[in-house]
Amino acid sequence: MKKLSHYDASGTVRMVDVSAKNQTRRTARAQAFVRMAPAVLKELPRNPKGNPLEIARIAGIAAAKRTSDLIPLCHPLMLTHADVEVTLQKKGVLIVATAATTGQTGVEMEALTAASVAALTVYDMTKALDKSIEIQDVFLLAKTGGKSGDFRRKGSHD
Repeated sequence: MKKLSHYDASGTVRMVDVSAKNQTRRTARAQAFVRMAPAVLKELPRNPKGNPLEIARIAGIAAAKRTSDLIPLCHPLMLTHADVEVTLQKKGVLIVATAATTGQTGVEMEALTAASVAALTVYDMTKALDKSIEIQDVFLLAKTGGKSGDFRRKGSHD
């Protein structure tokens, strides 16, 4: 297993110095799944707070842009792209977030943050109907660029 980069030799937490790294194009895709009862899914179009799926999409994009404000050791990045796809499925809502930049560090945390906040937004907008809604399966699907190279989750069609 590789060494954790957010700790120095004495074990003190630190922000990684990426100033010597080359700028490369970097992308990431992450997902989250919001499991909910069929009755709640059926009510989504009639939500009095507005369209929860579109609001979740916008919340996810906004969250990607603010990741370094939420995760203490993340570098603030100039994203060149952020998007969130929200798809109704039989047992809930699938959220797939993408982020891209040309920079010295990756955008995995931005994609994961976007997917997570979009899922939380779906929950927030539907919790009046059912408190047992679950946010599940938050994980990185794929990433490209950087020194560590590309990654694609096994079994992912991404």
